[in-house]
Amino acid sequence: MTQTRQGTTILLPHGGPKGASHEAIASPPLRTGSGALETPLPTCAIGLPDEAVLDRAPAFEKWSWIPGIRHRRMRVWAIAVAAICAVLMIQGWAPTLRLVPSFGGELSAWTLLIVFLAAMVCEYVDSSMGMGYGTTLTPLLLLAGLPPMQVVTAVLFSECFTGIAAGLMHHRDGNVDFLRDRRAFGTTLLLLVLTVLGVVAAIFVANRVSKQTLSVIITTIVLAVGVVILATARRQLRFRPTHIVALGAIAAFNKGISGGGYGPLVTGGQVVSGMSPKHAVAITSLAEGLTCLAGLIGYFIAGQRLDWSLTVPLTLGAMLSVPLATLTVRRLPATAMRICVGTATCILGVVALVKVL
Repeated sequence: MTQTRQGTTILLPHGGPKGASHEAIASPPLRTGSGALETPLPTCAIGLPDEAVLDRAPAFEKWSWIPGIRHRRMRVWAIAVAAICAVLMIQGWAPTLRLVPSFGGELSAWTLLIVFLAAMVCEYVDSSMGMGYGTTLTPLLLLAGLPPMQVVTAVLFSECFTGIAAGLMHHRDGNVDFLRDRRAFGTTLLLLVLTVLGVVAAIFVANRVSKQTLSVIITTIVLAVGVVILATARRQLRFRPTHIVALGAIAAFNKGISGGGYGPLVTGGQVVSGMSPKHAVAITSLAEGLTCLAGLIGYFIAGQRLDWSLTVPLTLGAMLSVPLATLTVRRLPATAMRICVGTATCILGVVALVKVL
């Protein structure tokens, strides 16, 4: 700080590149009751904008009203997605260039682009809400005419990697602490054990009980969980481990008998049981990733092979959505998270019930 008779000059970094500085707007000195000169704070020191500095600021800072644009992760994500889309579009317009390897498949570049974008959108919803990837993506791929077994194994492979990656990213972003939070770590282990038991139980029950009857019961439970979450969105419920055990067992059984519906029951069940919605989403992501790993190993033992032409764009699109999803969860308030989780659970419950009936 340099004090003069006319005012004060202060060098402050403000809005420019790291290490940059500028001269603050000088203010006239004030005379106190004792007759001493007292200099007020410069205008920019109290946070008012400095046009000269804004003119020298990087372009992305001038667009800081866009959520997360200042975050380096967002800029890297935007560049990566734009580059992949550009390459696939160029390949679609000029097939003879061979910019994209075929991986032994016959999917066109435009089909790869659609699969990539669909996986990215579905996994963004899944990693930020704890549900929706397999439930929404698998029917879309089947409607596109892709073979069911290729779709199932490709979705399992992509969901395995993205689920584990999402769990680790949630941990890194502070949405959950799997190392220090015993409740979160214990719930994850509990869900893994329940998944194994649910699959075994489903094998014995599948041929004895009507699948439609079970589907109606389970989808009704999903819808009820969603309604309870919305009804209690502005209240913090007391943590009840027994509720997690009950709903986790139902979700694991449903996963074993139908291959879907895991996320809505597990995520919604944790929130209804008093778990923080951010913790619930992170725990579900990690638990489902490890569950898909077990299912994938089973398919490999049975001799099933992956269609890499479908698996690669699915996995790449899903993986690129994870950093954006975990950042979204970190910035959403708890009440907003409960409303989002409850709404997503209700929507998936209604869709599933309509399909069953």
